[in-house]
Amino acid sequence: MIDRDGYRPNVGIILCNAKNEVFWGKRIRQHSWQFPQGGIKHGETPEQAMYRELMEEVGLAPQHVRILGRTREWLRYEVPSNWVRREWSSNYKGQKQIWFLLRLVGRDCDVCLRSSEHPEFDAWRWSQYWVPLNSVIEFKREVYKQALEELSRFLHSPPKQEEESRIAG
Repeated sequence: MIDRDGYRPNVGIILCNAKNEVFWGKRIRQHSWQFPQGGIKHGETPEQAMYRELMEEVGLAPQHVRILGRTREWLRYEVPSNWVRREWSSNYKGQKQIWFLLRLVGRDCDVCLRSSEHPEFDAWRWSQYWVPLNSVIEFKREVYKQALEELSRFLHSPPKQEEESRIAG
């Protein structure tokens, strides 16, 4: 599903632990590291796609995480033409993404990279929040920077339910 401007709707996931370290996945059989991400299927909301991708790529269910925040707008990047699938080449420019910041409320052992038939990652680690972006493929770096900057404000904010009950009370 590509929009009229040539961008495929997608979600990105920044998963952090209690120390505000972020999940960093190593692409299967490659030497590149990235955050989980994936396309939004027809009829899915960004949140539904995020939970599906989280399960497919990291093996975590909704009860393992808490949403801390999401980007306000779509963040876009263009994909170099040599990376574009042949069937998309006529009008595909790249990805537009809604990014989510999640807190792992489960345990590290809940992470399972083999939860789908087509694993995305073959290794993972926790990294500092301001992960060195030189390990991200070049055409995605600016979007990673924008997502990390926009979502960093949610790292120390109270959980949404507590905040709502404080406002109501």
